[in-house]
Amino acid sequence: MPETQDMIHEDSLPGHESALDPKPEWRPRYPGSGRLKDKVAIVTGGDSGIGRAVAALFAREGADVAIVYLLEDDDAQETRRIVEEEGRRAITIKADVGSRKMCDRVVEQTLDAFGKIDILVNNAGEQHPDEDITDITEEQLRRTFQTNIFGMFFMVQAARPHLGQGASIINCTSVTMYKGSGGLLDYSSTKGAITAFTRSLSENLIGDGIRVNAVAPGPIWTPLNPCGGAPKEKIEHFGEGTPMGRAGQPNEVAPSFLFLACEDASYMSGQVLHPNGGVVIGS
Repeated sequence: MPETQDMIHEDSLPGHESALDPKPEWRPRYPGSGRLKDKVAIVTGGDSGIGRAVAALFAREGADVAIVYLLEDDDAQETRRIVEEEGRRAITIKADVGSRKMCDRVVEQTLDAFGKIDILVNNAGEQHPDEDITDITEEQLRRTFQTNIFGMFFMVQAARPHLGQGASIINCTSVTMYKGSGGLLDYSSTKGAITAFTRSLSENLIGDGIRVNAVAPGPIWTPLNPCGGAPKEKIEHFGEGTPMGRAGQPNEVAPSFLFLACEDASYMSGQVLHPNGGVVIGS
């Protein structure tokens, strides 16, 4: 377990899913069909929100899961329980992905527990709302990039020697990369970097049979926004600006990750899926 002083940052984000009302919907909507039978997945930000829904769905489809999380021990243990309830193995790893050393530790502990890595889901992220660019401090700017994009580099660097033919990397970008967000300048910028990283990493690894794709969710009801990632006055109407007129649920996003992780997407790499409530996105 990492020491507290090793943590790059420790604040209220991303927040406890157990404190939300209403609770996000993480439960898979259909029976499993063995699409990830005996695979091993690392899911960063796996304790809550989209990460929890992905862990639950992967487990239902036959995968063992390493659940990487920052602070919320209770949420992480609940996600572990969910995976084990599906009949699969799970471990929880408390780590800040913004630390190269901690990402190395995540991979080591996953290999110690499961012996291999087939799927890496880079889902961990943070956001801090600021309406004026001059309000974004240097500390916040560095911290957001450290978590959101440096963490993906570090996780891939740590996992790369252990990823073989047929492995899959899936990164979480955002609709804000495509349409922008005036109140999330630093966050949206990291999501643009993630999309470019996804496309470039795909080119880098495709010759070795490793597929790299991404998912760009729209507004999804997770702890990220109500626990400080968005102004309080916007939470009441969160997601209403989408064509569907509502926020999405984590279990409406997780199937995109599953599709990209399994053999159904064997001819896809460098691509982005868009579960975003009907927002039409260009390339």
